[in-house]
Amino acid sequence: MNRKFSSKIILGLLALLTLSLMLELFIFGSRPSGDDDLRKRLIEEHQVFSVPVPENLTFAKEGIPINRLDVKENLEREFLFLTYWPAGTLLMIKRANRWLPIIEPILKKYGVPDDFKYIALVESGFTHESSSRGAGGFWQFLEGTAEMYGLEVNDQVDERYHVEKSTQAACKYFLDAKKQLGSWTLAAASFNLGISGISTQLKQQNARSYYDLALNEETGRYLYRVLAAKAIYQNPADYGFRLRKKDLYPIIPTYKVKIESEHVDMTEFAQREGVPFRILKLLNPWIRKTSLTCDPGQCYFVSLPEPSFAKTEGLQTEPQAFGLSEIPDYLSKNNDLSEIADTVVDAKN
Repeated sequence: MNRKFSSKIILGLLALLTLSLMLELFIFGSRPSGDDDLRKRLIEEHQVFSVPVPENLTFAKEGIPINRLDVKENLEREFLFLTYWPAGTLLMIKRANRWLPIIEPILKKYGVPDDFKYIALVESGFTHESSSRGAGGFWQFLEGTAEMYGLEVNDQVDERYHVEKSTQAACKYFLDAKKQLGSWTLAAASFNLGISGISTQLKQQNARSYYDLALNEETGRYLYRVLAAKAIYQNPADYGFRLRKKDLYPIIPTYKVKIESEHVDMTEFAQREGVPFRILKLLNPWIRKTSLTCDPGQCYFVSLPEPSFAKTEGLQTEPQAFGLSEIPDYLSKNNDLSEIADTVVDAKN
């Protein structure tokens, strides 16, 4: 009995050893056996290229001293970062197709160069996340600066997240910065460090140009990141980003509804308008709660998706039915229909 039992154990162990060897060969047999093979496969399968830096970059028609060694290397750093951070850069390009058509005409109206739109692209990537310092919105305004430039910021409404109004505030800031600092390039850099911050550094370092300043890491990289984002956005294929027109996030054509009631439940408002509350929040992230209260004489304009677009794209719900005698109080009898139906984005664009 003992011999037979021992024989079975030995045979079992031999079988397990054979199976283990077979698995080892199956799993690892195709792997390179030495450093030379590994190096060869690395070269063949994992290739990283240097990124060419354009030699004719400008910002707001102001020249960049690309021939300077430090300037070229700083630019290359940002090109490499944005090129080899493909998911984030790709998302920025896709989102920009939706939001830049709203930002561009506002910049033009205020006489701010079109290149400043890339600051919003770099600041937020067109997301509404808040920074660790409490900055918010596409332009990443701090609360104090936002209020200084006329934006309402409280627990009910935060207009840093209002695309049109925050862009108007950014334009006012850039115009002030240009007037005080003398160039659009310095005005752009001051959006990160502040007008007084840049002015102080210029005086302390006896410098005239952003490219001559020794700045903190964030501000020192700031304009170079904007320039790299501009070049990649304008020519994405040159940097390996292949997008078809249908890959870009579409513009959402909207119209506005005027609200001037003392208190409106925004979830009910969305239900009445046949729009999911989530979509209302997507288009109006400045509304911070599920209700909106207007002081006497005050009103807000809420953006809603144009009905035919909402229906086509599945953004519509069944509106709550109500008769003529049940017209919601947020639609005042005195409302100007031209105001209520004010189109923000032309659907044909």
